[in-house]
Amino acid sequence: MTRLKYSLIIEPTNDPDFFSFYSPDLEGFTGTGQSVDDCIAKAVNGMTEHLELLLSEGLPVPPENPHSTVTVRDTRHIIPAA
Repeated sequence: MTRLKYSLIIEPTNDPDFFSFYSPDLEGFTGTGQSVDDCIAKAVNGMTEHLELLLSEGLPVPPENPHSTVTVRDTRHIIPAA
């Protein structure tokens, strides 16, 4: 598995054919994929592009997470609050 520089959270969406992902370490970084593997592949490329955008805009770049993790959450059984 590719080691990511930042942690990644992957969750199913209401559409059974898609997952969403975001990084708790990298503000504003999100995306979607058609599988967990697709999300990870898109995150690898997307994180690089996101960091380049931060640098080009003169925004702060968070330090890499030396203990980054990939967490896959199954939220399909969570009942939304009323």
